[in-house]
Amino acid sequence: MTTSFTPLTVAIGDLVPHSANVRSNSPETYDLENIAHLKASIAVLGLLQPLLVQMLDGKYAVLAGGRRHAALKELIADKASKGFTAKTKVDCRLVPEECDVTTALSLAENITQAPMNAIDEFEAFARMMEVDGQTPETIAKTFGTTVAAVKGRLRYGLIHPDIRAAARAKVITLDTMKAFAEHPSQEAQREVFEALTKDGGYLQAYTVRQALKSRGVQVSDDIGAFVREDYEARGGAVAADLLEEHSVLEDAALVETILLEKLGAAAEEARIKLRFAWADAMVRYDYATMADYGRVYPGPVEPDETAQKRIDEITAELEKLQLEMEDEGLEDGAYNALYERVDALEEEARDLQEAYSAEDLARSGVIASWSGGQVTLHVGLVRPEDTVKKEGARGSSASPTGEEAPDAGEITYPASLAEDLKTERAMALGAAMALHPEATLDLTLFKLVSDVLASGMSVTQAIKIDARKEYRSHAKMDEIDETSLEQVAAAHEALDLSWLDDARAPADQFAAFRALEAGEKAKLVAYATASTTQSCFTRDRQRDSLMHAFEIEIMPDIRAHWTPNAALFNRFKKAWLLKILGEDLGLAQEAVTLASSSKKEIVAFCDKLFAEPFATLTDAQRAAVAAWCPPMMQTAGAACDEAEPTAEAPQPDSEVAQAA
Repeated sequence: MTTSFTPLTVAIGDLVPHSANVRSNSPETYDLENIAHLKASIAVLGLLQPLLVQMLDGKYAVLAGGRRHAALKELIADKASKGFTAKTKVDCRLVPEECDVTTALSLAENITQAPMNAIDEFEAFARMMEVDGQTPETIAKTFGTTVAAVKGRLRYGLIHPDIRAAARAKVITLDTMKAFAEHPSQEAQREVFEALTKDGGYLQAYTVRQALKSRGVQVSDDIGAFVREDYEARGGAVAADLLEEHSVLEDAALVETILLEKLGAAAEEARIKLRFAWADAMVRYDYATMADYGRVYPGPVEPDETAQKRIDEITAELEKLQLEMEDEGLEDGAYNALYERVDALEEEARDLQEAYSAEDLARSGVIASWSGGQVTLHVGLVRPEDTVKKEGARGSSASPTGEEAPDAGEITYPASLAEDLKTERAMALGAAMALHPEATLDLTLFKLVSDVLASGMSVTQAIKIDARKEYRSHAKMDEIDETSLEQVAAAHEALDLSWLDDARAPADQFAAFRALEAGEKAKLVAYATASTTQSCFTRDRQRDSLMHAFEIEIMPDIRAHWTPNAALFNRFKKAWLLKILGEDLGLAQEAVTLASSSKKEIVAFCDKLFAEPFATLTDAQRAAVAAWCPPMMQTAGAACDEAEPTAEAPQPDSEVAQAA
């Protein structure tokens, strides 16, 4: 049986909901956010599909089209929408009053309409731009959506037809098809598509994106934006997208060339400014490659009269800025500007009070790399070939430990190992400080007071008293000896943290802190200061007499906080291990016996020896094992920038030398 519905127009104000509408029990369907797109479309294009209505109690009840009805009512209520009032008439179709299948009619309209294919939608948006001449802004207004959402659909609608056809046929997934939008050139898309599907393999979105990356750099990418002006000036090809931010600089090699040139210029500028010996550039800073590089750091210097005058000026300006920043009525923008000025002044003051030594400048340099969307400078780097003295060149570059160029059996410390040993020593020092709270409290308070009240020269660079925990970087953190870690953990367990309650206001926390016993405060300050120890070998008495004396007081023997283990010995050469056993520990016979063993066996022997000295050791050997560590790690050892004292090399006819 076929039922015909009479067309008619009805004033919006005469329309009411119908109880048989299948959506009538889902009021959330008509929430403003759910009909916003429909409202925008009707406002621009009008009502494209008539409402299905039936006369109930003298009113036109909307049997099908409840969301359109809700959108029409919202347009009437919206004063900004012109042309829609209660008297505005819309197209409807009238269902006879005697019809007994009203629910079926409502359901049929809602479920028999197949949802629009996503690809059809993408292509329709693209046609609106290419054929109808609309912009993303006008399209967004028509459909009540965001410009960003429209741009996303446009990108997918402009993908190569063959790729869209493959998605329609379900040869590739919709997500995989979308990945091709990473490059605006349909030719590039087609070439990548054919290359990836020629062997009949399963195509993935990730694979597509990776392949397209080799076809160029988007202008919206941080590197693309950085090099674009120079790239276009050199005639580099640009694959233009209808949406500018998706255009691509197609010549990836030219992009990298320009980037390296700009990085090199930045590195050279820094080299000249800081007076380093060399400058270099790399696109990405390769930490694995750079592991063998050393690094030098500026040390404290006494400012001359001109520098001191500038420091005094900076100090005065900082005090003025601090007062300005305390103004509670200060706007965020003004406060941030003052904050940046303070940072710049403090950095300038540090530069006036620190400097690289002439020797370090003569062998070190700077590398510029691209990181986080900007040029990053890595300063004070020492190339591997410059970390060891050149034969016959007295006074030239030294190794990280300051040793003479070694012979084949001499123990040397590669830069990567030296840096890790510095970290381990800093951890041991931190443990010692945490275990000596009174002395550490005195040190902390002395540094805070003297840094502020003295002439401006920091009393030591060995600790950072700036309320910031020092990050520990180590190549094999999970394999190191845990003695210092356990000692620090025990010190933490002993802290009274009752005052540190996030639920309290800072003022209340401070009041609780002040109420602590003096001894508890000392433990807290000592623990916090211990967390700031800097990676370094033994302190130079001349450069930092304060920390040199302090370390001797609280850590006369690093072995109370650190024990050599397999992780360390694995990084030594076999000849070094035999030398340590035979000469440093007095175990010459054991060294001779182990000379024919594998390095793995020697490492295991050393690990066991240091973990629990053998009962067969003499008193002298036991004492040597209990005290041994790399010379530059011991508190009373030689200074960092001086040659390490080493035992005389064994004569060729000695048992140890022959065995090695």
